[in-house]
Amino acid sequence: MKHQIKNKNQSVNRDISWMYFNRRILDEAANQTIPLLERLNFLAIYSSNLDEFFQVRVATLRRMLELEENMQSVKSNTKAVLKSILKLNEKYSTDFESTFYILIEELEKENIFFFNEIQLNTEQVEFVETFYKEELMNSLFPILVSRMVEEPELNDKSTYLAVKIKDSDNKEKKKRKEFALIEIPSTEFTRFLVLPKVDDKTCIMFLDDVIRFCLPRIFASLNYDCYEAYNIKFTRDAEMDFESTAYQGVVDKVSKGVKSRKTGVPVRFVYDRETPKDILKFIEKLLKIEKEDAHIGGARYHNLKDLMSFPQIKRPDLKFPPQPPIPIPAFENAISMISAIRSKDQYSHYPYHSFDYFIRLLREAAISPEVKAIKISIYRLAKNSKVIKALICAAMNGKKVTASVELLARFDESSNINWSKKMQDAGIKVIFGVDGLKVHSKLAFISAKNGNIACIGTGNFHEGTATVYTDFTLMTAKKSIVDEVETVFNFLEHPYLNPVFKELIVSPIYMRKKILSLIRKEIENAKKGLPAYIYCKINHIVDDKIIEKLYQASNAGVIIKLLVRGNCSLITGVRKLSENIHAYGIIDRYLEHSRIMIFANGGDELYYIGSADWMGRNLDNRIEVYTPVYDEDLKLQLKKVIEFGLKDNLKARIVDGSGKNELQQIIDNQTFRSQQELYLSYKENYESIQ
Repeated sequence: MKHQIKNKNQSVNRDISWMYFNRRILDEAANQTIPLLERLNFLAIYSSNLDEFFQVRVATLRRMLELEENMQSVKSNTKAVLKSILKLNEKYSTDFESTFYILIEELEKENIFFFNEIQLNTEQVEFVETFYKEELMNSLFPILVSRMVEEPELNDKSTYLAVKIKDSDNKEKKKRKEFALIEIPSTEFTRFLVLPKVDDKTCIMFLDDVIRFCLPRIFASLNYDCYEAYNIKFTRDAEMDFESTAYQGVVDKVSKGVKSRKTGVPVRFVYDRETPKDILKFIEKLLKIEKEDAHIGGARYHNLKDLMSFPQIKRPDLKFPPQPPIPIPAFENAISMISAIRSKDQYSHYPYHSFDYFIRLLREAAISPEVKAIKISIYRLAKNSKVIKALICAAMNGKKVTASVELLARFDESSNINWSKKMQDAGIKVIFGVDGLKVHSKLAFISAKNGNIACIGTGNFHEGTATVYTDFTLMTAKKSIVDEVETVFNFLEHPYLNPVFKELIVSPIYMRKKILSLIRKEIENAKKGLPAYIYCKINHIVDDKIIEKLYQASNAGVIIKLLVRGNCSLITGVRKLSENIHAYGIIDRYLEHSRIMIFANGGDELYYIGSADWMGRNLDNRIEVYTPVYDEDLKLQLKKVIEFGLKDNLKARIVDGSGKNELQQIIDNQTFRSQQELYLSYKENYESIQ
């Protein structure tokens, strides 16, 4: 527990716990039981997560530390937290690098080779030269930084080659040299170039090395004859700066805030450890990299989140076997989905089920004569969103369509602004939520003559993420719930209202109080000798008050079993503190994202699904919604999801606050992989009905 930073409530600092979570992803990349190309993808996810963590959380800690140092009377552990994060990052970076090169070796055993700029044969040289002339050349824009006096505006989502250009050493030209930066255009071309094969070898080249090979051509007009290039990457503070003026609309504010990210201060600098000192010092000075920033001397290649776009090699044996979505019988045979939902609550569990059912529901609502209005909350959307196309179709067909769009969905701000404009142009009423509160709830409401219906989910209405994120969507016509979903939308449009909710648990109005009340009820029941337990599947648990109440429940004898994917500040299994709390984190082919709460309630179980994690931001500063679940089929499935997760001994790692991330013990060679078993369960159930 060396890296733990605890607070007075005996919990692990949220950012330290996040590092432990991301380490679990790195462990999957090193797991030899996983198909080789999937392991590359886990490396990419680890790298992408780390970028965002430094952009957001480390940057925030840096700001906090600066503020605290200016207020000398303030005492905190911010400095210690930052120190621990950087130590963990240094250790994990070493493991990341070694894992990457192990994977390269294993790829070679499968006849897949990475070639650099000095390993090309004659045919490949010609191929690379042609690619440069016909495609790459006009996408490279070198910046001669040695001639600059001001910091260049660089993209911290990219990686760069720091180039040292000089003449061959001789007495006459020894001092003549220049430095340049070249952005690697990986979003335009992907990071990898597939070369002509050598025998049966699949040959792949990093775009970095393609550029290295072409340096004499790129700088031909400068009359140098010696080139060196080293990969660098830096990460900026991604917090947006807002200039608040009375006459500035929310869209303008967010647009300007997004632009402000381009000039955020650096918080991390990653570089090739072979970079010469002269160019390294020059770049650090130019980019205003400070000693306090994380300096990571690494290998030849950085920004390995680009491995997500690794070439599509026809080797299905090196990928997860396909798992096509299982049909939902009630919808497959239904002429009208709306009628099917009215007759019985329905649900989709992505990606085990297809997101197409939700699109189909919106499409039916768009053309149905009985549908009068559609309302939906939008947090993130797919690049070519069919959800938006269905809403525009509805508006064109005369339906009254209202979309609540969250402009502050981090890193999706520009996309959401563009979608908002398209919807407004189509006649859709777009609202931007409540000032000071992010709208993170996942809601849809369909108003119809023969009875309204509503959808309440745990994840975004995003057909892209629905193929890799595990999420539930409840589709119901239960009037008490549907009416309250409409009340949420009324509040979004008229935030001066004071809504009352009896069914839904809505933040920030009532959620914290309700969750604490539900835990308190379990404590009371445990003292009475009644069934008392809490099963919860969630992304993050870091809220101090919730954690304190869970510790109280544990000491009262309440059995608490948790599936926590990400941040978990709980320390579990400690005598007289948390001995009745057990927590596990599952990392597998799908990203666990659904939020489920089950309370024993003295034997009459209460079930909820919703959008909120147990974090201060979700409970106090966002509009989130949990809905009760009454349908017995969905209850059984929610319980099964949690029971399967708790039983998992291949992908569920023990989350106890130590960061060890150990797997559960395998007894009598009985292995259990929850995601695989869930898929088989859905498949067997569907086949039994046919």
